[in-house]
Amino acid sequence: MADAANGGPLEITDANFADEIEGADGLAMVDFWAEWCGPCRLVGPIVDELAQEYSGRVTVGKLDVDANPQTAFRFNVRSIPSILFFRDGEVVDTLVGAHPRDSLEKKILEHA
Repeated sequence: MADAANGGPLEITDANFADEIEGADGLAMVDFWAEWCGPCRLVGPIVDELAQEYSGRVTVGKLDVDANPQTAFRFNVRSIPSILFFRDGEVVDTLVGAHPRDSLEKKILEHA
């Protein structure tokens, strides 16, 4: 995973989800993924790129569902990758499955 200090995505956990995502002002995008998931490995680099490109404008995070099952369960994430979009802490949109970069960027622009 890219380093959040360098504009990459934040590592989101059950412990920091409330502060980092629900407490974020404006738009936040969270990639729910797992190491063993092939489609997740396709989407991961796209999420990393978008985190850098929209750094300072959109909070971008990645949550490993195996290590953080409570948050995945709370948001009814049953298939991965799932990308959830939050505006001011509330879910506003979801994309399930491997989507190309333009689909993710379209959602960012739609909700930003």
